[in-house]
Amino acid sequence: MPPSMGIGQRSLGLLRRSAIRMPLLLALHVILFAAIYAFAFFARFNFQVLESNRQLFWSTLGPVVIAKIAVFYFGAHFHGWWRYVTFADLKSLMKVTLVAMFVVAFVDYFLLPFGGAIPRLSILLDALATVVLIGGLRCTWRFADETFGTTLSSRRKRPAILVGTDHITGQLAAQINSSQSMPCRVAALLAVDTGYRRRATLGGVPVLGHLGDLTTVATKLEAKDILVPADALDGATLRKLSNQCNAEGLSIRVLPRFEDAMDGNEQIPLRPLNIEDLLRRDPIELDTEEVENLLNGKRVLITGAGGSIGSEICRQTMQFGPSELILLGRGENRIHAIHGELKPIADELGITLHIEIGDITDQARMQRLFETREPQIVFHAAAHKHVPLMELNPGEAVKNNLLGTKTIASLADQYLAEHFVMVSTDKAVNPTSIMGCTKHLAERIVYDFAQASRTKFAVVRFGNVLGSAGSVIPLFQDQIRKGGPITITDERMTRYFMSIPEASQLVIQAAAQCRGGEIFVLDMGEPIRIVQLANDLVALSGLPKDSIEIVFTGIRPGEKLYEELYFDDETTIPTSHPKVRAAYASDFQESMIQSELNSLIDLADSSPAEVHASITRLIPSYMSNERTLLEDHILSQSEDREETAEI
Repeated sequence: MPPSMGIGQRSLGLLRRSAIRMPLLLALHVILFAAIYAFAFFARFNFQVLESNRQLFWSTLGPVVIAKIAVFYFGAHFHGWWRYVTFADLKSLMKVTLVAMFVVAFVDYFLLPFGGAIPRLSILLDALATVVLIGGLRCTWRFADETFGTTLSSRRKRPAILVGTDHITGQLAAQINSSQSMPCRVAALLAVDTGYRRRATLGGVPVLGHLGDLTTVATKLEAKDILVPADALDGATLRKLSNQCNAEGLSIRVLPRFEDAMDGNEQIPLRPLNIEDLLRRDPIELDTEEVENLLNGKRVLITGAGGSIGSEICRQTMQFGPSELILLGRGENRIHAIHGELKPIADELGITLHIEIGDITDQARMQRLFETREPQIVFHAAAHKHVPLMELNPGEAVKNNLLGTKTIASLADQYLAEHFVMVSTDKAVNPTSIMGCTKHLAERIVYDFAQASRTKFAVVRFGNVLGSAGSVIPLFQDQIRKGGPITITDERMTRYFMSIPEASQLVIQAAAQCRGGEIFVLDMGEPIRIVQLANDLVALSGLPKDSIEIVFTGIRPGEKLYEELYFDDETTIPTSHPKVRAAYASDFQESMIQSELNSLIDLADSSPAEVHASITRLIPSYMSNERTLLEDHILSQSEDREETAEI
């Protein structure tokens, strides 16, 4: 059956049930309202049924019931499901009952021929009895549904353990257990640490221990499912929990945040653990006022707008209301894709989008762009970033990363842009690759412009980002899908990682703090061993630890065993944002190497050997892969000495 047909049939079924349900509810409320009014009316007369009272009751019963039915109908109290009644529904019931009371009084005093005949106390008692009886019936319905319906269905569900003991976790537990469509039920809660209240319950679920008691509790309850609310645990704790679950044959699943689960759907979507969960860092809190002052109402140019970082900077920038967003890129497909994604949002926010296809090394094309668009803020994210490919094509790295940066920076200076921010990389620090060298020299070009320009120039330097084009994670995932092997250059290889949104947010935050000449370095956390990353991905794929072979292929040209975020001669100071530091280097005598820099750019189309020689003259410490091999040798000797000492 086509999905659309299934949806249509379900919708038709709902309509049919509603068509039957509405008349039944109306009939039930007519009976209830009549009974409530009879009670309220005769209670006023101490239940003495005199002939005069009986006549007055029958003559007013119809108008009272009709008035209340009308108020409840227009108050949408025949449209909700009693099994999902909440305190908000009871509050709404009290409001609509109050309105009904005034309507009944109005009908009595102004529309009935014997105006004011209904005793005022009867009208008040009728309202109170309506709240008690209708509210009580609805609560009883939900209680019966959750107590008996859920209990019966729970016997067929798998027991699960939910991590967390805050009130949000309690609400999640209650929602899961009240849902008849969920495949599991929460049988116990585990506290994150040992500071929990013993014999406590949340959402009707007992707290049976903390994370250290997982094995004991899971064995006792015969539970195989461990549920972890999103953002409940830091990456290190979640990694430890994942390893423990894998070792003990337990299944770990991530719950959405409570506000994401409250979408009107009884089904709470569970998802498998992913690598971002294991590497999760504290969420970024932007200084929104500072960023809004930078971007609101401004014309913003983003080079490399179709790339991983460039496109995310586009998305993040949109939130702060620029007047125009200029998407510059060389690849038409990626620019078309990001434009299609952002266009509906831009139209809604009143932001003008401009698509600009062009090469940042094309001086004439870039000049026309700056003349026509007059950008005030420039985020320069365009660059060649793939280390081994740039080793094979050094001239292209020089053109794109050096000449391209020089072209955009000079035009930003010429056309008086307010801010220019270049996205750099940790590979620019003590570079051992062509890519790293060109980014290092690009940093120096930006630094040189910052010394004399009215434009505020700055650099933002950070490490690897998860899921970016050319990232190691998609490569590993593809190798796992094919059954292996996973190829890693060296067992000791480590890298810094952060998510694409996190990196982009901090780039924008750094731009807002720019005063000119800074190299902002993002807090990358602790470096991650690539071997550990590969093992995590194997485990997340649901495979045994040793089911996928890991092959070490040797360090490739330009690679380092580890990355660095600062040069030795750089002085770092904190900024107003805890995840951004500013690095200041000793003065770089640009004039001494300006001619060499221009010569390097002129040599871009020459042989790789000539390009390498020119780079070495500019960066004497650059030794290409020889430096990496020397690191390897030194580290190996150091480890051998440590092992000998232990023996």
